[in-house]
Amino acid sequence: MPAFDGTGPRGFGPMTGRGFGSCGYRYRRFYSPRNELAALEQEIKELEEEIAILREEKKALEVQKK
Repeated sequence: MPAFDGTGPRGFGPMTGRGFGSCGYRYRRFYSPRNELAALEQEIKELEEEIAILREEKKALEVQKK
């Protein structure tokens, strides 16, 4: 959390980052082994959504440069 104000990266709220901050540690690490597959699938989905957001931001910046 950049400002430690609960807003998360880019203001999207808590648990929306990549788990590198002081809150750190991806939450899936606390799952039991039998739930690990479901946790990994959920994390993949979240990362794909984050990638889509980043691509949209990149596209908007490219349009602004023109």
